[in-house]
Amino acid sequence: MDDAREQSLTALLDELEALVTGARAMPMSSSVLVNRDELLALVERARSVLPDQLAHADEVLAGADQVLADAQARADQIVRAGHARAEELVSREQVVLEARDLAARIVADAETIAAGLRRDADDYCDRRLADFEIDLGRVVAQVQAGRAKLASRLEQPQERQPFSDPEA
Repeated sequence: MDDAREQSLTALLDELEALVTGARAMPMSSSVLVNRDELLALVERARSVLPDQLAHADEVLAGADQVLADAQARADQIVRAGHARAEELVSREQVVLEARDLAARIVADAETIAAGLRRDADDYCDRRLADFEIDLGRVVAQVQAGRAKLASRLEQPQERQPFSDPEA
């Protein structure tokens, strides 16, 4: 690359400004006298640097656009991941709520069944105890009848019989 292409556009504009600022002023006017060849040479150098500067600016913009696109893609990915995670958490929460509801229904059903089984067991025990009470009533009646018979015998004088040994 030649010297003109290596120089930045800003440096050339600085030179152009220095040329105009350092030019001799016209009396009673804001006009100045500049060397035409010098001014045209600077404009030509600026034109020659301009494509490189524009290409560099395009590269910088393309790089910035790529960085922005990458950042946007990453942000979109993060948002999608966040939405997926939120849906997962909501889904899990829904599953947990449904599981709790199901567990409550199961416990309630089990308690209802257990209460029914207790009633049935109590009823069975009550019937068995009632039957046992009837049987005991009969036994008590028999015992009382036996005792009454014994008591009537005890009240009568009995003859004494000699004791006999059955083995003899």
